Amino acid sequence: MSQTPKQSAERPVPTSADVARLAGVSRATVSYVLNNTSAVRISEPTRRRVREAAEELGYVPHAAARSLRAGHTRMVLLPTARIPVGPLYSRFFNELQWALRRLDYTVVQYGSLGLDGDEAARAWAELRPVAVVSLGDVALTPHGVDVLKRSGAKAVITLGRHRVHGAHSLVMDQSEIGSCAVTHLVGRGRCAIGVVMPQEPGLELFSEPRLEGARRAAAGTGARIEPLPLFYDEESAAELAARWRGLGLDAVYAYNDEYAMLLMRALHDAGIQVPGETAVVGADDLLLGRLLRPRLSTVQIDMVTGQRLAELVDRAVRDPGAEPERHGLMRALALHRESS
Repeated sequence: MSQTPKQSAERPVPTSADVARLAGVSRATVSYVLNNTSAVRISEPTRRRVREAAEELGYVPHAAARSLRAGHTRMVLLPTARIPVGPLYSRFFNELQWALRRLDYTVVQYGSLGLDGDEAARAWAELRPVAVVSLGDVALTPHGVDVLKRSGAKAVITLGRHRVHGAHSLVMDQSEIGSCAVTHLVGRGRCAIGVVMPQEPGLELFSEPRLEGARRAAAGTGARIEPLPLFYDEESAAELAARWRGLGLDAVYAYNDEYAMLLMRALHDAGIQVPGETAVVGADDLLLGRLLRPRLSTVQIDMVTGQRLAELVDRAVRDPGAEPERHGLMRALALHRESS
C-alpha cells in the first residue's frame, strides 16, 4: 500500500546509530568519516561502507549538535549585498564561496535589508558564525565587531573604504577607478569631462568615491568635471544625449561598462560621434565592451582573488588572536581602445 503524505512525514529521522548498525561500525567511526576527521586513520573500504549506509538511510549530520561538540560552527556568514553589483563583483563573490567550501566551511548568505551597524551585528551574532565577511554596505562599528567576537566569531573581515578597529580589513579604494579614467582622458587631450552618477539606490557607495577620484585627477590640469545623474534605462540615457551638446562636454567617464554602453548607444542615436565629438570610458573590462564598434575604452579592475580572501578567513579562524590584517583589494589600469 502506498504511503500517504502524512505517513511519509512521520517517518523517524535516521541517526548516526542507525548508520553505525547498517555499516557494522561504531558511532565514533561514523562521526570520523562523515566529519572528514584526518587525525584518525580509517581504511577506505570502511569509509565507503559508512558513506553508502548514510546515503541509503538518508542520514545527514546535525549541524547544531556537531557545533556543540566542537565548540564552534564552520559557518561563514556572508551578508547579501543590498546594492546591485556588476558581473566583476559577482564573479569575485562566487569564487569566494567556492573557495570557502573547498576549505570545509559552510557559507550562509544573510539578507540584511533594513539592518545597519550594531543592529546588523547583533542579528548576525545570533547564528553563532565562526567568521563574518561584511561587504561594506553595512557600516560595522568597533562595538559591532566586539559583539560578534563575544558570540564566538573568530574572524570578522570588512570590505570597504575604511578600516574598522578589531576587524581584518580589505580596502576597496573606489576613488582610484575614477582617477584612472580621468587621467586617461586628460592624457588624450580632453578637458570637459562628464562623470556618470548612477541613480539606482546604493550605488553611491561606489559612484561618490569614483567622482572624488575623478576630481582629484583633474585638479591642476585645467579640465572641468561635470557630474551627470543617470538612471540605467534607455529613456534617461536618451534625455541626457538630447542635451549633450548644450553641456559642452568632450568626454565622459561612464561609471562602468554597462552604463558606458547604454550611453554610447544614446549618443549614437542623437548623432554624436564617439570618439570624434565625445570620448567614452567605462570600467570593469567586460567582454561585451570589446565587441562594440567603436571598441570601448575601459578601466580594468585587478581584484584580489576570492581564493586569497578565503585563505585569509581560514588563517584568521585558526589564529583568532593574531593582529588584524589590512590588504588592498584591487588595482586599476586604463585600457585605451577606440572609444577614446
